[in-house]
Amino acid sequence: MELRLDGRNALITGGSRGLGRAMAETFAQAGAAVAVVARDRAQLADTLAALSAANPDAKHAAISADLADATEVERAHHEAVEAIGDIDILVNNAGTSKAGPFLDLSDEDWSHDFNLKFFSAVRLSRACIPHMRDQGWGRILNTLNAAAKAPGAKTCPTSVARAAGMAMTKSLASEFAADGVLVNALNTGLLVTNQWKTKWEATDDGQTFEQFIAKIGRGIPAGRMGDAQEFANLALFLASDAASYVTGTAINIDGGLAPVV
Repeated sequence: MELRLDGRNALITGGSRGLGRAMAETFAQAGAAVAVVARDRAQLADTLAALSAANPDAKHAAISADLADATEVERAHHEAVEAIGDIDILVNNAGTSKAGPFLDLSDEDWSHDFNLKFFSAVRLSRACIPHMRDQGWGRILNTLNAAAKAPGAKTCPTSVARAAGMAMTKSLASEFAADGVLVNALNTGLLVTNQWKTKWEATDDGQTFEQFIAKIGRGIPAGRMGDAQEFANLALFLASDAASYVTGTAINIDGGLAPVV
């Protein structure tokens, strides 16, 4: 079965690297016009070139914005629509995992995490749903974390923000399913991204990156860490017509690591 997104317009936040870029390139290869939003202009330019190479027949856009700012969210959505048209597929993927001891976290830590991860998703969903509902077709994918289902010690604020995202996923799915707008979440486990390269560089213990990743992977039931393309493959399925009866679910992509389904 070939999964296609021909004629669809996708907006992907956090789209210039890692999971976001993998989804952006995969969606473009499947025929979509893609707008990516991130802060790093150099990374955005590189991603835009890759999207044009993956699908030269479609319009693509790269937008620099700080999605922790409500005004910037509004601007990013407006620029995306101006560049590629009304958004059919929204992927809320902004934000890295910030976690630490509860007593060390300030109000600013909490508010920034929620503004970037949760409220940007709220604001963009609110902006995109009217078009999706009017045309009777839409997809919203929320990138979360397995800690949303099973938070551990010292996982605040990210686990709490992700749990809020999972609750919103279910609520929006219930409200808009009859309008053809399907809303799902993808809960990440340990996937190889640039964040892990940064952690590897900080260890300075003589391991190669491959050795570092392999060691971590031995603690996962699957015996290895996953990669960004495996994540993007599932996102493509959920964004396509093949997933026409899938909504309101949060799927773990973690090689069996999470203690709950």
